Amino acid sequence: MVMSMSSPSVQVQMHVAVPFHFEKCQSMSQLRQYHSQIIRLGLSSHNHLIPPLVNFCARANTSDALTYALKLFDSIPQPDDFLYNTIIKGFLHSQLLPTNFILLFYSHMLQNSVLPNNFTFPSLLRACRKIQHGKQIHAHLFKFGFGAHSVSLNSLIHMYVTFQALEEARRVFYTIPHPDSVSWTSLISGYSKWGLIDEAFTIFQLMPQKDSASWNAMMAAYVQTNRFHEAFALFDRMKAENNNVLDKFVAATMLSACTGLGALNQGKWIHEYIERNGIELDSKLATAIVDMYCKCGCLEKALQVFHSLPLPCRGTSSWNCMIGGLAMHGNGEAAIQLFKEMERQMVAPDNITFLNLLTACAHSGLVEEGHNYFSYMIRVYGIEPRMEHFGCMVDLLGRAGMVQEARKLIDEMPLTPDVTVLGTLLGACKKYRNIELGEEIGRRVIELEPNNSGRYVLLANLYANAGKWEGVAKVRKLMDDRGVKKAPGFSMIELQGTVHEFIAGERNHPQAKELHAKVYEMLEHLKSVGYVADTIGALHGHDLDEEEGVNPLYFHSEKLAIAFGLLRTKPGETLRVFKNLRICEDCHHACKLISTVFDREIIVRDRTRFHRFKMGQCSCQDYW
Repeated sequence: MVMSMSSPSVQVQMHVAVPFHFEKCQSMSQLRQYHSQIIRLGLSSHNHLIPPLVNFCARANTSDALTYALKLFDSIPQPDDFLYNTIIKGFLHSQLLPTNFILLFYSHMLQNSVLPNNFTFPSLLRACRKIQHGKQIHAHLFKFGFGAHSVSLNSLIHMYVTFQALEEARRVFYTIPHPDSVSWTSLISGYSKWGLIDEAFTIFQLMPQKDSASWNAMMAAYVQTNRFHEAFALFDRMKAENNNVLDKFVAATMLSACTGLGALNQGKWIHEYIERNGIELDSKLATAIVDMYCKCGCLEKALQVFHSLPLPCRGTSSWNCMIGGLAMHGNGEAAIQLFKEMERQMVAPDNITFLNLLTACAHSGLVEEGHNYFSYMIRVYGIEPRMEHFGCMVDLLGRAGMVQEARKLIDEMPLTPDVTVLGTLLGACKKYRNIELGEEIGRRVIELEPNNSGRYVLLANLYANAGKWEGVAKVRKLMDDRGVKKAPGFSMIELQGTVHEFIAGERNHPQAKELHAKVYEMLEHLKSVGYVADTIGALHGHDLDEEEGVNPLYFHSEKLAIAFGLLRTKPGETLRVFKNLRICEDCHHACKLISTVFDREIIVRDRTRFHRFKMGQCSCQDYW
């Protein structure tokens, strides 16, 4: 007897005999070929052959692929929970469809009497964009008997903290008989996300067994809120309690902490640990290493690391980081050349790439090049300029003395200028003594940010440069009336792995007597080669109580840090100083002289860029 091809037994045999290597599928055209083979073999309604195809389509992240996935799904007469879960998870991953579609698909699942299982709820909870939907899924989770399923409960915690429903998250946490690391870490990260860092640390302390993820969650919370010293204290504690938890995630977090504090030696130690222990180098970790070296003043090392990275690790973020590093160091031409290399490597630039490129042009006085790349961004890549891009163009024009052109750009830009853009123009007005325009912009900026002391100081310095002392007095009175205090300047210097911090005018340092004596000695040397303090610079934004006969400029934080460095380092060693505010003109001039008199290279990172002082010259060429 000849058995027909439609016989169930033959179908099973064909299913077993024909190898479908879906994991080798690289494109939708290949997938259609696999699908056509399945149809020819009469297996198109087989519940275990279609899900891999649906999953591939959902992850392809194109509208055509998603449409094909739905057609595949509709071809199954009786889709089971496995197929529903596959398409829900795949569509959640694709992010091309609105999340309410996933919830509607879940309703379709229930209407067809297909019961959810423990794989259904985690994806559904991540698809919720309203807490009301999350609470409904929460009710279903218990209704269908998964109230003790740890993965689903952890997803519930994540959902609630996403909506800042922290008490609900805690209540779910307390229902878990034996919370695992994910439970604890989700709660720690949730409290941290909403700025409750101390509460997060309390939860962290209660955790009986801490793993790498929980340590990293707490350290990341400190780093993201600029509490770098606490991050390092926790890092040291982690190393003391467990020597095997420094993985690529912890390394990336602590490299960011090194970047924030300018802790180069710590950053070098972490980089060496990564290489010594063969920690996997992905794009995020590679970018963190390059960023650390850039922002700790080691541009040559950053370039060396960047060019040694394998191509898979050189994603857009790594290129952006390196171009941004060159921009911060005032190497505009090198940034442009690196961008051209990025294009040759067929790496697609994004809006951050062009933001860094325009910053590089602004810091190097490359006005024509900046104009060209601004239009190139729109014309070639279709990237619409954002507020930050317009701010860079205003900075580019303002630094070059083209104040009226900068004003014209602001007037014609399609966006309403924010306080940062206007503040950039105000800085240009101050530099080039455009009093009339500066007064107008200064008043607007102060009204937009009435509690930002820097805005008042900039306007006061504008008046001081023009000798309008009545205007200076009015600005200071306005600050007093509004209770606005000057932001204290502070600088940091790392010596032998320890970061030392100095506040402008500080007199409470443990070695204050020795430190101040060194400052006076340093200033005497400078005066012998023509240094005279810039009295107008005394208006720079530091909160000082001026002693009789003592110019407060002498004790700006960067001068204190440099004096400490001269006390504690060997002759010829490079000093690296990191400052929270923009370096003032007096300190900039003093640093040039110090580099000559004491034969030191001094690298200062201020709020916007690097200044490398050597033999009486600065890398910025006084264009800052």
